[in-house]
Amino acid sequence: MTEAYIVDAVRTPIGKKNGGLSGVHPADLGAHVIKAIVNRTGIDPAGVDDVVFGCVDAIGGQAGNIARTAWLAAGYPEEVPGVTVDRQCGSSQQAVHFGAQAILSGTADLILAGGVQNMSQIPIASAMMVGQQYGFDTPFGGSTGWVERYGDQEVSQFRGAELIADKWDISREELERWALQSHERARTAIAEGRFDREIVPFGEVTTDEGPRETSLEKMASLKTLTEGGRLTAAVASQISDGASAVLLASAEAVERYGLTPRARIHHLSARGADPIFMLSAPIPATRYALEKTGLSIGDIDLVEINEAFAPVVLAWIKEIGADPAKVNVNGGAIALGHPLGATGTKLMATLLNELERTGGRYGLQTICEGGGTANATIIERL
Repeated sequence: MTEAYIVDAVRTPIGKKNGGLSGVHPADLGAHVIKAIVNRTGIDPAGVDDVVFGCVDAIGGQAGNIARTAWLAAGYPEEVPGVTVDRQCGSSQQAVHFGAQAILSGTADLILAGGVQNMSQIPIASAMMVGQQYGFDTPFGGSTGWVERYGDQEVSQFRGAELIADKWDISREELERWALQSHERARTAIAEGRFDREIVPFGEVTTDEGPRETSLEKMASLKTLTEGGRLTAAVASQISDGASAVLLASAEAVERYGLTPRARIHHLSARGADPIFMLSAPIPATRYALEKTGLSIGDIDLVEINEAFAPVVLAWIKEIGADPAKVNVNGGAIALGHPLGATGTKLMATLLNELERTGGRYGLQTICEGGGTANATIIERL
């Protein structure tokens, strides 16, 4: 049976907005993790079949196919191609899916999948802001088909998160307790060195910059994002900079290069849901993944679900019946940050290392995405 193996997974520390990585060109951030993967595994760079990178807002230093630019900036062979994927927040998770699918189809043996984002240099939604000079106020306005189906109502992650909190009746206090736990878990993970194997320091930036000491009292003092709403900045993911990468290999490549796989891809899929709610798709994506594999949520040892906003995770836990003690055990994007295009393979690096640390077998990863979609990946530790 054909398999797609995970050989290694690395990431930069995640820099906070205008922090230690803010001045680094995106291509150099990407090149940094690419070189780390090559050096750690000892592969021949010329043997890589493709470089698949996730990136959102591909303008400026992120334009022009950043996957290709980062590979060349790393100094590696020109004959190796690259392609950039945009599935919004799940872009680099989708990069893993495309890479694994190429291997499973037999058309590739060695894929370097990853992602990069410098949100300090290129703020979220920059591509849309640039589009305003061409007469587009939103991606949807002006589309006859869209307006006929969804009207002219607001489409945003902020509204989606509020709608989720309301539909699943999640209180502001519940949201803030989850956010506080995210920071506490992240600070514990850093103190215990749980991220050491996955992080490749960039200059003087050696650890994640986002986690901080806070309290429920501090969170309660913040204004809500909308009048009468439940969300504050404290329960949202942080604006961040960073890059991450995963090396995927076929059984033939494992043998050819003398590699030692750390996990295999057990399942990969993506599902969609209401684009107005936008962030609820991890629920049907998880259900679909479990149904396809015959696994139950009880069979999953660890879960990484992106903390775009706290209600995304809490609604998912309610619907799936997951044990919160297995979910984002080292903190999530509320504390550690969410460098859009890099988050997918960042979470996969953390999931892989935590499975190894704890001796777990199956890990599930899912990310909510703009447009109301979500990826789901199940990996099996070897």
